[in-house]
Amino acid sequence: MRSIFIGMRQRALQWVLGVLMGGCGSAFSAANTNSVVLPFRLERGHVMLGARLNQGPQVSLMVDTGYGLTMLHPDLTHEIGLQRRGKVTIVGIAGEEDADMYEGAVLDFGGLTYTPRRVAALPSDRERSRRRDGVLGAGFFRRFVVQIDSKNGKVTLYEPKSFEYSGTGEVLPITFRRDTPIVDASIVLTNGETVAAKFEVDTGCDGDMCLASDFVKAHKLADADGGRRSHRSGVGGGRGTIAGTVPEVRLGRLSVTKPNASFFLEGSPADPGMAGHIGWDLLRRFKVTVDYEHKRLILE
Repeated sequence: MRSIFIGMRQRALQWVLGVLMGGCGSAFSAANTNSVVLPFRLERGHVMLGARLNQGPQVSLMVDTGYGLTMLHPDLTHEIGLQRRGKVTIVGIAGEEDADMYEGAVLDFGGLTYTPRRVAALPSDRERSRRRDGVLGAGFFRRFVVQIDSKNGKVTLYEPKSFEYSGTGEVLPITFRRDTPIVDASIVLTNGETVAAKFEVDTGCDGDMCLASDFVKAHKLADADGGRRSHRSGVGGGRGTIAGTVPEVRLGRLSVTKPNASFFLEGSPADPGMAGHIGWDLLRRFKVTVDYEHKRLILE
């Protein structure tokens, strides 16, 4: 997701501490030394995962394939004494923001650790109400094969080199433009025509789909005058949208009928050339395995 909303930390820390101490009905449990099973919670449509930061504070982090960097709230970077190492420009759905970069973060997920080379912190996040402590971006998915099981409320992290898949799920190849995974999918239009296109996979989006304005106009997917107006916010600001549905989306042999869609009136939620992105509300219908090591998305 190209947006980051940071909010009230106390409630998140209570939840993470409960998980680490065996609360919420489930504790961290490792099936073997190459994997760990973690409970997650869903907050406002976002998958939130608990971790321990630098053997200190418990943190609650959003799992987001749409972010190129792992992010931490700026207060945390000062709290644990991370070393500042320059800046980076983060491109959002409506503009750009400069973020400070830091070194020295270590995240512990029930015994498996992730040490990002650098993490980013947006200064503007201090001005927002705080609901989460950061975002797990592309580096997290390179570090682990990540399986999200919404039905059972758990995330399993696997060591990529030892991960083998033997199920019967739909295996979709993924490609990358920079850090974001891209899949081929098809949309069935109201006239029955099927349109194949490329979509970014964005687990940080709390909707089913967000479609770029040029794709919407080319296929007459929304009525700019009669549709219900809405708004999508992210880094750099926001964009006006029309809320609606599409008749059907096909992912390989799988099909989702009448998923909700945000039709962008201008601009795009994804990089140029993409039809848009597929968000978590659509993906959560399946058990989702994100496997960057083998360049595949597995849906069961």
